[in-house]
Amino acid sequence: MAIGTPSTMRPDEVACAMVQSGIKKYKDRYENIFLKAFMAGAMLSFGGLLSEVLAGGATGLNSSNPGVVRILSGFVFPVGLVMIVLQGQELLTSNMMVFPMAVLKGALPWWSLPVNWIIVFFGNLTGSLFFAAVLVHYTGIISTEPYESYIKSFAVHKAGDPQWHQIFLRGIGCNWLVSIAVWQAAGAKDTISKIFAIWIPIWVFVACGFDHVVANMFSVPLGIMFGAPLTVAEYIRKSLFAALFGNIVGAQFVALPAVYWYLRDYDAGGLRAAEIGEALNPPQLVSPSNSSTDDEKRQTRGGAVMVD
Repeated sequence: MAIGTPSTMRPDEVACAMVQSGIKKYKDRYENIFLKAFMAGAMLSFGGLLSEVLAGGATGLNSSNPGVVRILSGFVFPVGLVMIVLQGQELLTSNMMVFPMAVLKGALPWWSLPVNWIIVFFGNLTGSLFFAAVLVHYTGIISTEPYESYIKSFAVHKAGDPQWHQIFLRGIGCNWLVSIAVWQAAGAKDTISKIFAIWIPIWVFVACGFDHVVANMFSVPLGIMFGAPLTVAEYIRKSLFAALFGNIVGAQFVALPAVYWYLRDYDAGGLRAAEIGEALNPPQLVSPSNSSTDDEKRQTRGGAVMVD
């Protein structure tokens, strides 16, 4: 990095980068999105497994000082999101922030939002279930005490004991923090800064006990596999949808203020072209008849279409 160059992007630059990220995701092939989402579900489960190994094995400390165990288990969990962000995979909760921003600014059609969320939802779910069943349950790597008991009790604590509205509210707090982590990582310009930017908010959400719909796709089904007194129907009805809707709301605590503060003039006076580099690299002008894509039509200026 050049001397004097800021190590982080300005908030308005990050907001524009979020919209551009949404456009890039929109243009990606559906099978690519699904496979990236599958990988993201597995990557997040690595962090979930590490967190449960630490908390489940600390039986003495759990009895004497459970708060310390929550702090320590929360500290190791963010490794999953770090891998997801650095590898460019697809996580549903981060897309809950990115796609509304792009749709609100007219950069994407409204239907792209549910399409992406549905594909990524099932990709994350498949990856999480694959990891829980094949790489944890069938391998037997934690099929001993005290881990079995902890896995079952943790699943009940997440999906059985709380009321629906409690899980929903916990989902809001969770994805508020996850969206902050993704926002901060997008603004950081080097790998170490991205890791720290992700680590702290995720550490907070796990230690505090908020609910992440994709993280629960690993921990709750794993508990059911080990014999927790929960049914799949109860998990879906009470935990999955509550955390999902709460996460959607939580993401808007970052997305909507960002649109209002930083993107109000996104399409005004050529600002949008300047933000994506067109002002510095003037595009060629072609007649509209030579181009038919939505992106090119959206860039029409004065009877001509600008293309890269």
